[in-house]
Amino acid sequence: MSKKIIVIFIVNLILALELNAQSIAIGPQLGYHKSEDAEGSMLLGAMGRIYLAHSFAVEAAINYRSEDYENGAVKTKMYPVMVSGLLYFFPLLYGTVGAGWYNTKIDYSSTLNSLGLKDQTKSEFGYHLGLGAEFGLGNLILTGDIRYVFLNLKLDRLPGVKELKNNFYIITVGVLFEL
Repeated sequence: MSKKIIVIFIVNLILALELNAQSIAIGPQLGYHKSEDAEGSMLLGAMGRIYLAHSFAVEAAINYRSEDYENGAVKTKMYPVMVSGLLYFFPLLYGTVGAGWYNTKIDYSSTLNSLGLKDQTKSEFGYHLGLGAEFGLGNLILTGDIRYVFLNLKLDRLPGVKELKNNFYIITVGVLFEL
């Protein structure tokens, strides 16, 4: 129930912001992510930005990412949905802060399943901070940023292994098309 309320709130916020927007841009996003205790890998997604002023924008993004812990004993697939505020320091540079909903499927190896660890799906909220830059070329905007995500997704403790840490950083590049 609370997820539906949050989704309705976000949709209404985006619609309200769109009415006052100076411009709107959407496009694909590609990146690299690395959790503290997992192997790094690529991520793929889409983003949209609503520019409310020369110094402020709101961004929404959805991505797909996967990662392996302990040499493949634990595999996660995540669909993060993030909403961010962007504050422009100079025409090209911005700082960002935001929150996200992280829907994660956790798959344990068959060996760990036999020890009682069951595959599961979790949804958690997290927040992020970052820095980025963008460069406009007519109706095309090239973006790039780095963000650190504070997630603290609780994974089951593996036998003989310390608690796995999954806060992560992401480095992304994107192309936005102004509408």
